[in-house]
Amino acid sequence: MGLENAVCIVTGSATGIGAACATGLARLGCRIVINYTRSEAEARQTAAECEAAGAETLLVRANVAEDADCRRMADAALDKWGRIDGLINNAGTTKVVWNHSDLQALSAQDFHNIYAVNVIGAFQMIRAVEPAMRKQGRGSIVNISSRAGIDSQGTSIAYAASKGAMNTMTIGLARALGPQIRVNAVCPGFVETRWLQGAVGERYEAARARFAAGSPLQRTSTPEDIADAAIWLLTGAAMVTGEFIVVDGGNRLGASPGSR
Repeated sequence: MGLENAVCIVTGSATGIGAACATGLARLGCRIVINYTRSEAEARQTAAECEAAGAETLLVRANVAEDADCRRMADAALDKWGRIDGLINNAGTTKVVWNHSDLQALSAQDFHNIYAVNVIGAFQMIRAVEPAMRKQGRGSIVNISSRAGIDSQGTSIAYAASKGAMNTMTIGLARALGPQIRVNAVCPGFVETRWLQGAVGERYEAARARFAAGSPLQRTSTPEDIADAAIWLLTGAAMVTGEFIVVDGGNRLGASPGSR
């Protein structure tokens, strides 16, 4: 998919990975829908950075857990530009329970809240853009998942389970939406974001150093690292669908022998 004048929606794009995806797409000539729920000031800053790169933007406040909001966001893009070429499902949420053995720390409502955004919200966004992509004869979707969805690490069992569900959904929708629409996922490890810093708290720097030391590439990811993978899957991977790319500096492999 060429990006010159393409229209892409990036959910949760006020900060972090979503903002990096939006600005990266803008530099490639894309028109961007920037989405937020609470961080309006940051979303406006992301829009300004995209516009400084020469991109047209549309700012939409919407909660992806609400189907009506998802449809409204897709309709806003169509009303403004008449097409939707790409979707990056980045909006996500969690409840932090580092001790995965503490089953009493998660309620049924916690699972509902997390799945409503991470799984149902992503599905609803895909459903909202699918008719336009079908009509155009092509489209590309990237779900920002997590390595937690593969190895059940991460902020809580509920979060990891939701990302595992997102990965399974990615495979199912890749089958269902072809040949016009490709669906893939990026599974980050430790990413240097405000969101993760807030989740980890005072242990953030120690956790970052430990993750880097246990990785062959000896560093942690930036939002731009994740955006690079997402944008490649969105635009350059014409024969790739139903796949996940783990972006973690090789941490899941363990540190190289020479680094110990």
